Amino acid sequence: MKLLLLTPAPQGSLSGNRATAERWAGLLEGLGHRVTVGTNYDARQARDSDALIALHAWRSRDAVTRWRREQGQKPVIVALTGTDLYRFQYSHPEQTLATMAAADGLIVLHHLAWQVVPEELRSRITVVLQSAATPPERASRLPADNDRFDLCVIGHLREEKDPLRAALAARLLPPESRIHILQAGKAQHNSWARAARQEMANNSRYQWLGELPREQASQLMGQCRAMVISSTMEGGANVVSEACRAGLPVLASDIPGNLGLLGEHYPGVYPVGDEQALAELMLRAEQEPEWLDNLRRLVDRLALGFTPEKEQASLEEALAKAVTLSPVD
Repeated sequence: MKLLLLTPAPQGSLSGNRATAERWAGLLEGLGHRVTVGTNYDARQARDSDALIALHAWRSRDAVTRWRREQGQKPVIVALTGTDLYRFQYSHPEQTLATMAAADGLIVLHHLAWQVVPEELRSRITVVLQSAATPPERASRLPADNDRFDLCVIGHLREEKDPLRAALAARLLPPESRIHILQAGKAQHNSWARAARQEMANNSRYQWLGELPREQASQLMGQCRAMVISSTMEGGANVVSEACRAGLPVLASDIPGNLGLLGEHYPGVYPVGDEQALAELMLRAEQEPEWLDNLRRLVDRLALGFTPEKEQASLEEALAKAVTLSPVD
């Protein structure tokens, strides 16, 4: 098939939406499809395409509306992001739910997302777990400074990520703790950049590294003992897949987007927004090697579900479902 894959993130962006779009394009091409990746609806590209895959229901609402108006009943798949699931379908219900209803197939990125999808649309869902390549070598987890116990936070600095929660938790640690927070990610607004710089000035346990290329972010994972994902909402963060494939234990907020990847009974979670509970979890990781090793065994097991082959098969399933549900012959 000829597929048009639309993402709101422009070419060259290091955002998760762009990385997902480019990875999916490669996986779909591996199945024999021809894929055009774009950021805006193009009538000529749409005419030449057999199906549309749109990332982000709310941001793709105009593209999906035009596709339906101009391309009739040709199949449409909408991939639901965390903000679609946990914000926009409540703050902008008319546009977001209309886009979801217009789709023949819905892609979600974690196993608990169905809970907030309208019941009448749940039969259209396919769970596609985002994949990550296995690093060439397992990291030794020994940082350059052996006197430190480095934890990483990887993700853009924006409200949904609750980005400074790990830094705030580190302030609560006892003086003898060796924990140090290394944070990588672009500040969405200048206010977040100022907040990160201010935190560095006031918190000797915290360092903001700014936005890093993917290879350097992978190297950062390699030098750390665990990763913190402190988000208040997630659609199924690819950084969790990357950490699991790298054998890096994860300390996570207990939101559905994290539990839907790590498992509802994963032990390395804390109540979202609770830096005291996160500090206790971080300290346990530092002081109880057996507990941390157990987390590592758990993420190793989870890593088997985050392979490119699994993701490719799920995309094939989503496309087949959409074609079946579309009224087009």
